[in-house]
Amino acid sequence: MTGREPADRVDATDDDAAELIAQLRELAGADPADVRQVVAEVLAALDRAAGGALREHLPETIRVDAGLDAPSRA
Repeated sequence: MTGREPADRVDATDDDAAELIAQLRELAGADPADVRQVVAEVLAALDRAAGGALREHLPETIRVDAGLDAPSRA
């Protein structure tokens, strides 16, 4: 093994993402537009740091809101 793996690795779930979004909403304030912008910027930064791998684990609506994906046609 060349890399170090945390002993207690926990895979992120949709519930984890929802909890993070709820916490960010509290921090961002009451204006929904500000909240969406903060969440989009954080998710985009996390996706860049993960080399684009984060977007694969997010629901489509969140990817689109964060500017990580184009909406699919219904």
